[in-house]
Amino acid sequence: MPVNHFTLTQEKLHELFEYRDGNLYWKYHKYKKLIGKKAGFLYKDGYIGVGLNKKQYKVHRIIYELHYGNCPEFIDHINGIKSDNRIQNLREATRSQNSYNQKLNKNNKSGIKNVYWNKNEKKWIVEISSKNKIVFHKLFNDLELAELVAIEARNKYHGKFAKHN
Repeated sequence: MPVNHFTLTQEKLHELFEYRDGNLYWKYHKYKKLIGKKAGFLYKDGYIGVGLNKKQYKVHRIIYELHYGNCPEFIDHINGIKSDNRIQNLREATRSQNSYNQKLNKNNKSGIKNVYWNKNEKKWIVEISSKNKIVFHKLFNDLELAELVAIEARNKYHGKFAKHN
């Protein structure tokens, strides 16, 4: 299981790795044949990890630390691709902000984020949450209108973390 807490210093990471285009390359490794090679492996959940001193770390956390000298609790992949660790694709986030940028839930029947069918009312519901509270809830007869309202509401309440698909 990956380690959640980041314990390596920026200085130590610069000794171990070179960063290029979203990837890490070994500058030092006990197995000399790995020096200069791309570091890391793909987790089942789509993140890339690397093993150091019998611990596993997610590569995006190492890259963030290499660039900024700290590692926040939550790092968001702006484009939603967990293996895209280019520094311009990584940003600090809160837990809520990180959740705003999630993809459409596979169980969603409307095909539109934050839009659900209400059987009792026979209407589409647009529901937006922010900081674990429902901040927008409205019923619509028309799915296209519900989609437009959902986009506007996400932009308003989620700001730069809004994801529309």
